[in-house]
Amino acid sequence: MSEITETASPSFAELPLPAAMQATLQQLEYHSMTPIQAASLPLALAGNDLIAQAKTGSGKTAAFGLALLNNLNPKRFAIQALVLCPTRELADQVTQEIRRLARFEENIKVLPLCGGSAMRNQITSLENGVHIVVGTPGRIMDHMQRGSIRLEELNTLVLDEADRMLDMGFHDDIAYVVKRLPAERQTLLFSATYPEGIAQLAKQFLRQPKEVKLLEQHAETKIRQRFYEVKNEERLQAVAMLLKHYRPVSTLAFCNTKQQCRDLLNVLRHEGIQALTLNGDLEQRERDQVLIQFANRSVSVLVATDVAARGLDIANLEAVINVDVTPDPEIHIHRIGRTGRAEQDGWALSLCSNSDRRRITAIAQAMNCPLEVDSLSDLKNDDTSPLVPPMSTLQILGGRKEKIRPGDILGALTGEAGFTREQIGKITVTDQSSYVAVNRDIARDAVRKLSAGKVKGKTVKVRTL
Repeated sequence: MSEITETASPSFAELPLPAAMQATLQQLEYHSMTPIQAASLPLALAGNDLIAQAKTGSGKTAAFGLALLNNLNPKRFAIQALVLCPTRELADQVTQEIRRLARFEENIKVLPLCGGSAMRNQITSLENGVHIVVGTPGRIMDHMQRGSIRLEELNTLVLDEADRMLDMGFHDDIAYVVKRLPAERQTLLFSATYPEGIAQLAKQFLRQPKEVKLLEQHAETKIRQRFYEVKNEERLQAVAMLLKHYRPVSTLAFCNTKQQCRDLLNVLRHEGIQALTLNGDLEQRERDQVLIQFANRSVSVLVATDVAARGLDIANLEAVINVDVTPDPEIHIHRIGRTGRAEQDGWALSLCSNSDRRRITAIAQAMNCPLEVDSLSDLKNDDTSPLVPPMSTLQILGGRKEKIRPGDILGALTGEAGFTREQIGKITVTDQSSYVAVNRDIARDAVRKLSAGKVKGKTVKVRTL
């Protein structure tokens, strides 16, 4: 496996891509490639099957997106590329990114196919003609069994975040789908970690793949790591102590089990800390709302297992807390890599018992840096004010189906309602509902004024989540 570190940054202009695609990359301000793009794109564009080890946020979507678009004949209205993803959120992100890259040609149709959306609407979209499908294995399998999807002209298959698809029990679904695809195709497999199951999957479905491994380099200056020793029975209370000491605006807390997630949620709420949990038991709508509230900075802590948090790429995440030290150093590195992104700094705080020392040594070796274990008694909680998130999330009943766009909501708040642009945060519009983050101190007033006024000429129902 060829290993690359994050040093060189060659230009997209060096790639053998059509002029129109190069022009689109210039418009999108894609100038220099990320390490995973520089390592994988020349191999993928040369037609090789590929196993690439890379995490969310490394630029992998553009890497496989450009490869599958390069294989595409836009004049042929048939599905020529399929991207399998573990979660609906990731499928949505991938769909948006491929649509941006596909602007070089007017009529490239990219369709997400996931659970949680009406089957009938998806079948209608398929009948209207599609070039690229992005979906979860279960829903793609459903369409294949119904005969509503035709894949005989497929030339590119992408398995995105393959390790988490295996973690989530999708092996049999993936096998069902892939066995029914044309044998003459290019297969690109992207995975953040490289467990045994990935090697088996590759052996089963890839032909003489080239391998690329991105060595994650977390700059010590960007992610500041601390380990704190605790007794097992103190773990959950210790999370609250860390939050009150470091006071991050948004924190992702990793637990090893769903039960531990529930227990931690109860402890944090008892301490007056606003937290939500992400687990596999949530319906898609509930999961969407949890993620929107966390991304909006209207909830301080998101408590999740590795599987539930898969595919999340949250901007400005200030801290990651490991409630337990994971036995796999790669998973630890992957977890903490969600903070300290771009130009931001981040804290990676881990709780460990005396029996975890060997795990910490393994992490220190993998990261090539010394790691020390501190005592919780070193923490000073001088600031006793409650940890309150800066924003509130408002839900507006009405979304894409009512032709509502983010600009309509911003206009209603900054126009008739009289708020400033600075008081409004992120706006998310889904099929049925819209969500807007507003400064916490104006939330009640914003609900009252939006309910009394109009969005896109219509009266709407509004509530605080």
